[in-house]
Amino acid sequence: MSVTTDTKKQNAVKADAADSHSGWQTLQRVILPSASQMDTVPLYMDMGTATGIQLPTVGDRDGKPTKARTISSPSKEAHVEDFLSRFSTSVRSGERVSFGSYFNAFPASYWRRWTTVDKVRLQVRTQGAGSVIVYKSNARGSLQRVDTRRVEGIAENHFELTLAPFGDGGWYWFDLVAGSEPLVMLDAEWQGPAVATTPGSVTLQITTLNKTEFCLNNLRLLAQTDEALAYVKEVLIVDQGTQKLTDAEGFEDVKKSLGGKLRIINQANLGGSGGFARGMFEAVENGSDYVLLMDDDVVVEPESIIRLLTFADRCKTPTLVGGHMFDLYNRTVLHTFGEVVNPYRFQPTLPSEDMYLGHDFLTSNLRQTSWLHRRCDVDYNGWWMCLIPTKVIREIGLSLPLFIKWDDSEYGLRAKAAGYPTVSLPGSAVWHVSWIDKDDLVGWQAYFHARNRVVAALLHSPYEFGGRVIKESQYADVKHLVSMQYATAHGRQWALEDVLNGPHALPDLLDKKLPQIRQMMADYSDSVFRPDPEDFPAPKMDKPPRRGHGPSKPSKITLLPWAAKTVVRQLASPVKGTSAERPQTTVAHQDNRWWRMAQYDSAVVSNAEGTGASWYRRDPKRLRKMLAESARLHSALLKEWPVLSKKYKAAVSELTSMESWRRTFEQHTQNEVR
Repeated sequence: MSVTTDTKKQNAVKADAADSHSGWQTLQRVILPSASQMDTVPLYMDMGTATGIQLPTVGDRDGKPTKARTISSPSKEAHVEDFLSRFSTSVRSGERVSFGSYFNAFPASYWRRWTTVDKVRLQVRTQGAGSVIVYKSNARGSLQRVDTRRVEGIAENHFELTLAPFGDGGWYWFDLVAGSEPLVMLDAEWQGPAVATTPGSVTLQITTLNKTEFCLNNLRLLAQTDEALAYVKEVLIVDQGTQKLTDAEGFEDVKKSLGGKLRIINQANLGGSGGFARGMFEAVENGSDYVLLMDDDVVVEPESIIRLLTFADRCKTPTLVGGHMFDLYNRTVLHTFGEVVNPYRFQPTLPSEDMYLGHDFLTSNLRQTSWLHRRCDVDYNGWWMCLIPTKVIREIGLSLPLFIKWDDSEYGLRAKAAGYPTVSLPGSAVWHVSWIDKDDLVGWQAYFHARNRVVAALLHSPYEFGGRVIKESQYADVKHLVSMQYATAHGRQWALEDVLNGPHALPDLLDKKLPQIRQMMADYSDSVFRPDPEDFPAPKMDKPPRRGHGPSKPSKITLLPWAAKTVVRQLASPVKGTSAERPQTTVAHQDNRWWRMAQYDSAVVSNAEGTGASWYRRDPKRLRKMLAESARLHSALLKEWPVLSKKYKAAVSELTSMESWRRTFEQHTQNEVR
């Protein structure tokens, strides 16, 4: 049996097939990983059991019922030689594979809820003898067989499937079972009823800061995917770094491969919001129907671009459509399936208590993970990959000038308030460096977290005085201060000062604030990192720990009195012994918790990246001054909240307008390269 593996020939055959069935159009193609990406196979094809194993509900020690859980059966090993092309694979004799996977199952509930599509058709072309079995699930993750077809020789089978039962969740997928000889899937795709409209045009925009290799890699991937580029009007790189993409080795070849669609704008570092706002601005100016915003430090699944556009074109109303984020260094791990903003705490959170961060498809596949079958409705999608209709931009404006943090979530909330939803679409994703092992609440980014959270709450919180925002902000100040993180606390206090100064200063802070923060932090030992442990004096404790134990975490019952006692001790007790000259201990990043650090006078603490450490040193005088300042600022924020909220809401239209951003870009643009 011979099978063509050339991708272009496969695409030509598929195009002919599509022409012969003009009543249907492709919604989602079944795709496979390249030979160099075999670690991602579980996201594309599942070699495991046909159904999940559901354990019965059992009682815990208190007699209360616990949730049922699923376990995963071991998967068979995938063989690289079985992957014949991007669209074709061979199933070995007597074996079974499932396309009930992240990239290849069809997210039926999302199409039913947000688009005009009410039925789909699965088309599967095979060569050899075996079976095609179609399954569906509901929102609870219960699996049902829909149809089975025996196939022989070269066969093309169609399964017409309704979307009616997918109100709250559920997927479609299919399995292949080989007979006594290998069964080859030539190609397969999910189709929807044909529509006469032309697909929308896209400006694909990447904001970059000294990530030239990532950018070049993604541009190469795009150049190799003709279908992804077909409706891209322009590939726009907004380069805000000092290591320019145009100077990188291989740039000219990549530029040539994109057929004149690449444009680079070099501008001052205006942060993510300044870079992405530029993408929005240029997409409106050049007449695109959409802008697709992408981070620079990602690896994109090119098919995702086609899927986002196809979905957005079929939506009932203009909709922001985003992709998910997988861990770049552990590629089967999904960072999050979707996020909302808790309105009372005004913090990002998961939409359902069943969900969790960091799901690994290698250990629990789609069919065995019940919460993945419930449709996840979100408030926003991260701008690592998010498609935004320019109609929405023209109506509600561009990003707020926030530099970084909260720009994407604020925009999603603003769009939602105007009647434009956001969808995080399964099967569309990038791989990105996960922030699970980072701590951007400490250091220079703390200023932007603190300021922009309050700004977003002033604009969108439904609660008087922002719910818990002010209280939690002051709690955070206390935690940082008793942890000896004085630089972080200083930045957070600057954040509140700038909030209190009002909204119209925000554009002027875009390029000025970060240099000021870095200069300030250089004066604090807790923010000055050294790469070598020998850069610090050897740790020494003047007294051994009580009963040989280190610092202990207070319980919920003892927390408040313990915290009060700890703050009093830190305020009143001088630093004794040798702690002023040498650290008492070293603390690994994962152990850097406020309740532990509050019990030391001096410690060397590792950073999240593992590249260095800094010296935390208790300073009672500084602590007293900064606690008093924190109390003053939060009191002022509480008092001014109603007035500030009105000011910020009144200023949004101007701050996010094309003309406001035009002035900013004219001031900070360095040059353009086409």
